[in-house]
Amino acid sequence: MEIITAELLVFVVVPFLLNCGNGIEALSTHSINYRATTKQPYRTSYHFQPQENWMNVDSSNPFLLSFDMFFRMIIEHGCLRFADPNGPMYYKGVYHLFYQHNPEAATFGDRIVWGHSVSYDLINWIHLNNAIEPSGPYDINSCWSGSATIIPGKEQPMILYTGIDYKKHQVQNLAVPRNLSDTFLREWVKHSKNPVMTPPSGVEVDNFRDPSTAWKGKDGKWRVVVGAQKGDEGKAILHQSEDFVNWTVDPNPFYASQNTGVCECPDFFPVYMNGSTNGVDTSVQNPSVRHVLKISYLRKQHDYYFLGKYASDQENFIPDVRFTGTSSDLRYDYGKFYASKSFFDYAKNRRILWGWVNESDSTQDDMDKGWAGLQSIPRQVWLDKSGKRLVQWPLEEVEQLRGKHIRITGENLVHGSHLEVSGITASQADVEVLFELPELEKAEFLDPNGVDPQLLCSQEYESRSGIIGPFGLLALASKDLKEHTAVFFTIYRAPNRYVCLMCSDQSRSSLRHDLDKTTYGTIFDLDPNLKKISLRSLIDHSIIESFGDEGRVCITSRVYPSLAIDKDAHLCVFNYGSQSVLISKLNAWSMKQAEIGYEGNISYT
Repeated sequence: MEIITAELLVFVVVPFLLNCGNGIEALSTHSINYRATTKQPYRTSYHFQPQENWMNVDSSNPFLLSFDMFFRMIIEHGCLRFADPNGPMYYKGVYHLFYQHNPEAATFGDRIVWGHSVSYDLINWIHLNNAIEPSGPYDINSCWSGSATIIPGKEQPMILYTGIDYKKHQVQNLAVPRNLSDTFLREWVKHSKNPVMTPPSGVEVDNFRDPSTAWKGKDGKWRVVVGAQKGDEGKAILHQSEDFVNWTVDPNPFYASQNTGVCECPDFFPVYMNGSTNGVDTSVQNPSVRHVLKISYLRKQHDYYFLGKYASDQENFIPDVRFTGTSSDLRYDYGKFYASKSFFDYAKNRRILWGWVNESDSTQDDMDKGWAGLQSIPRQVWLDKSGKRLVQWPLEEVEQLRGKHIRITGENLVHGSHLEVSGITASQADVEVLFELPELEKAEFLDPNGVDPQLLCSQEYESRSGIIGPFGLLALASKDLKEHTAVFFTIYRAPNRYVCLMCSDQSRSSLRHDLDKTTYGTIFDLDPNLKKISLRSLIDHSIIESFGDEGRVCITSRVYPSLAIDKDAHLCVFNYGSQSVLISKLNAWSMKQAEIGYEGNISYT
């Protein structure tokens, strides 16, 4: 097992920072996470960002250009792209993360490759050379998303990925490591029988992509699902194989949804039903587990998940509820979080989830700063004791970055009050707060049926003061609070239960007007016996990942303050409800910078 030496913590890298607007290259002698505060105030310090300048696009963002115009500007201006997490896995003491990357800006769309980084702790990363690049007729026009599976016994990693072939059709290909004794798995060899899967009948040839991690059935055969589309119907298509090379397609969809379009990046895995936080190997099938199917709906730009029953004898998945296209559908994250991928961590017996978080500023801003897109903090995921939803929580390893610490207990927040959390670096922080609630019977009434929580959150929260809430955090706030992102709760009485509205309001996140300031929100059931509710937010310059009610609800936002930058950023706790709310305890830490750099600049033994 390779162990990083102390030199890893002090290495210096020389990334090329490409100015997309004029093509001028500049050199930096700092680590990749260095942010020139006057020019790069929004570059993160402990979220994963690769070593070069990146670009991606969200067609649902009204501030961004059309896809066709975007592609033309990419070719003209030479920006790079960073996207979906691919094939995460743990192998012989090393964590691997692959990702979609365009290393040749002038050929965007013609040469998407698999970038590759490795880590011993999922926080500090070593960038390696690209793992998979276009080379054969089956992937000559790009290597798109896929998954990694480790064959037990042989300890043989296998990557299935989507290739865009010489006809511009989407096919599935197989790659294996050249040298299994190399724990970094630097080189990958493509199988001689590629492609191993081609678009079956009933599937569009340009909408057949993103094979899932494989699982082994009771009959010894491997299964994998591939996202697809036919007309307006989205599908997850099941394939089976005895040897991981020769695959047969099931004529019936493993899962299908009407009026949704393509099902991207499907993920399928079991979870324990007993409330255990332990993860489950993807191939486990027994009465102690339920199954989760995650679909990334391209039209929605969100990741939806379904709890249900895997009918292995019929080779299909029966969800508890069908997709409705409304706010009642379960999502991993109710903010910016897409194309996610999970894997089972054998080292610590847990399931780990990553998601791609794109930008909310304009295409021109991305071109000016020369990069776009990052990965969420890795999250541990398990089934809540209720069995009705998943719980997500930042991996414990992120806590190693915690620095200066402050603590507040027993502070009463009356109506209209703000309490500044001072003494930490508010632009780069981890904050956990537990609120003690007043009597829930006093909450105002709301029937959540038919209510759009995002619309409810977008109303000006100060002017609609409720009874129990809004209360929460003002993150990345300017001293005068003209700029801030409010992450907060409001409690309601509902028919036969209590519900909580959780919001991330970005309407005042920046004085800039050229931003997408969409406000996010969701409504969830509240356990009335607990009398408390928690909120944790990871704040990193231009991203706020918030975990409500111990991780039962997550909201991720991208914000770009013009005043609340670095040392000028502030953090406050607030209450605008008419009932006082008690801060039972609050812990906040300044966060150190993660070390992310090139392999050639590190010493390891």
